[in-house]
Amino acid sequence: MAKAGHAWSRAAKEQEDEEGEDPVDAMIARTGCLEQHRQLQECMAERQDWRHCQAEVRAFGACMARRQQREH
Repeated sequence: MAKAGHAWSRAAKEQEDEEGEDPVDAMIARTGCLEQHRQLQECMAERQDWRHCQAEVRAFGACMARRQQREH
């Protein structure tokens, strides 16, 4: 089962707030791409179909790619 915050529902996000920070969110926060990730999550929660969230997918992917380039 998906961890809270990655189940694509607002109820899961509320549950995450009660349980503490999601380890995946903590890891992504260290990349500097947390805002793009949260926007993608929000789109997925609203649209329920990643195909309708391509702008958010691209923005998150670009942010992660920039981070990888900085590491090399």
